[in-house]
Amino acid sequence: METGAAMETISMMGSPRNSKEMFLPNCMNGVKEGNKSTIGIIGSGDFAKCLSLRLLRCGYHVVVGSRSPKRAAEFFPHVVDVTHHEDAVAKANILFVSIHREHYASFWDLKHLLVGKILVDVSNNTRMNQYPESNAEYLASLFPDSFVVKGFNVISAWAMQSGPKDASRQVYICSNLVEARHQVLEVARQLNFIPVDLGTLSSAREIENIPLQLFTLWKGPVLVSVSLSILFFIYSFIRDIIHPYVKNQQSNFYKIPIEIVNKTLPIVAITLLSLVYLAGLLAAAHQIYYGTKYRHFPHWLDGWLQCRKQLGLLSVFFASVHVLYSICLPMRRSERYLFLNMAFQQVHANVDNSWNEEEVWRVEMYISFGIMSLGLLSLLAVTSIPSVNSALNWREFSFIQSTLGYVALLITTFHVLIYGWKRAFDQEYYKFYMPPNFVIALVLPVTVIVGKIVLLLPCMSGRLRRIRRGWENSQYRSEVSGAASQVSPERITIM
Repeated sequence: METGAAMETISMMGSPRNSKEMFLPNCMNGVKEGNKSTIGIIGSGDFAKCLSLRLLRCGYHVVVGSRSPKRAAEFFPHVVDVTHHEDAVAKANILFVSIHREHYASFWDLKHLLVGKILVDVSNNTRMNQYPESNAEYLASLFPDSFVVKGFNVISAWAMQSGPKDASRQVYICSNLVEARHQVLEVARQLNFIPVDLGTLSSAREIENIPLQLFTLWKGPVLVSVSLSILFFIYSFIRDIIHPYVKNQQSNFYKIPIEIVNKTLPIVAITLLSLVYLAGLLAAAHQIYYGTKYRHFPHWLDGWLQCRKQLGLLSVFFASVHVLYSICLPMRRSERYLFLNMAFQQVHANVDNSWNEEEVWRVEMYISFGIMSLGLLSLLAVTSIPSVNSALNWREFSFIQSTLGYVALLITTFHVLIYGWKRAFDQEYYKFYMPPNFVIALVLPVTVIVGKIVLLLPCMSGRLRRIRRGWENSQYRSEVSGAASQVSPERITIM
């Protein structure tokens, strides 16, 4: 009977209350219709204050339960009913529990008043998987006669007060009771958030870990970028600093802050850009080899595919910094001294005109291709922004990220090729038998471009197109059917 009464209470909660319009101080839209149900908030901290403002602006009546209601009332609008916990629990059927986990047990005396109430747990922990069970599951164990919903913990107090933005509109919600979950989902919609239903309360641990994640998809790309930077910096240091010192006792250590760093940046940028598209080539090769798109990628390749956006953005970052360093090269005092020395040597040698047509064309084309590649990389970076991405359909996004991405890689490769010109075949540039930097930089992009050309061949592109439309070769189908025949009927029933 108690369960039936609780279910009836939940079904009746959505009925609006007839009330007049009210003016809210500091509200976003001025006047709102206050015709929605009453929502309670347990706690009077920053999140509770911002949540009460958001609820008021959307027409809800708000009651706040506090240990010190007289003191807490000073920080809430006058239309908010700030009272003791007992009164707040009695006046609302949906209660936002805006307190820390360690204070849950303090409401044990109110257990009889919380029967049939919806408790929305908005708490977070200080580290991932801090407790054996999630905060929401712990709250549900303390109050088994209440309906606990996990949600709104991924929204900061600032986002709650200033209004949802593109990057902070999603609200993840889960609960064991479908009716309670749907009611909280509707509240999230009324607050102009985008609710995401994650099912039962077993997902609460995953939801609570979301705010604690620190650049999860960035760790791998950043580690790769740092490793490549250190590797190529040491490589350039040995060639351009150690070699002249060992051979000719020439000190070029002044080149470390600018020139050596500037030689490292473009190699890392083009390598990261190549890694973005190399992952796609390996995925296509995997599908062609097994003759199906339904076979899972290896774990390492799946993770690689998921962090391509981060690799691309880091490539744009290194390329942009390389441009800034290159612009600053003529400003160095060492460059001025070298320019004066060259002018003096030209006068001393009685050279009237040092014009070199081939070198002029090389530098002009080198700079032109560099500008074009940076422009295309910037376009790729802009279209990866969620607000811009959402304005594109899939064909437009694929054209920019795939087609124009390969064009950017091709132009960047030409940029490096023109920079190297004939020096790749000059033995003088192989110091300690180590090839020049631009030769190392060309290895991966040339490999990716050749691989893409192979996939564009009619025999390969046609097969790949059929596979991505669902075609499977007979060998894979026989393997799948053979594996399915070995599964017992009991296993199939359980699954």
